[in-house]
Amino acid sequence: MQPKPFLARLHDEIDARVRAIRGERPDWLCGKGCSNCCRTLAAVPQLTTAEWDLLRAGLAALAPQPLEEIRRHLAALVGQRSRPVVCPLLDRTSNACLVYAQRPVACRTYGFYVQRHLGLYCHDIETRVVGGALANVVWGNHAAIDRQLAGLGEPRALTEWFEQWIANSRQQD
Repeated sequence: MQPKPFLARLHDEIDARVRAIRGERPDWLCGKGCSNCCRTLAAVPQLTTAEWDLLRAGLAALAPQPLEEIRRHLAALVGQRSRPVVCPLLDRTSNACLVYAQRPVACRTYGFYVQRHLGLYCHDIETRVVGGALANVVWGNHAAIDRQLAGLGEPRALTEWFEQWIANSRQQD
């Protein structure tokens, strides 16, 4: 049996931490149907090569209609200057990720890990922590995850990865 690729092992570690938090705190806000972070991104998501490879497989498995919707949302982001950014992978009707199983590490960790100096954390959870509703919360260290991701290739914007994929697909047709 071959060992799991690094990204799969990292996903397993993150998922175990998330399960532990949810098990200890059933009132944790992050869960299916919550799309607050997906609707208030500071910038277009950045993905390493390994993350893009996984995400591309998820995109390729989508039906034509949702894939076309993602393409439209991504095209609109290319020239968008205003913030916040709504994730182009979000199904805006169901508030669910269209490629949830293949989502990037930033999506897997948001709301569970924090980089306070960058403002990268769920402000709804922070409000509940400050108010005493979620006492004794220990945030995960997102900087440690970023160091691990650094070995998976230079991050590029999702819009760049997608444009390149579409261009390569057209060349093959």
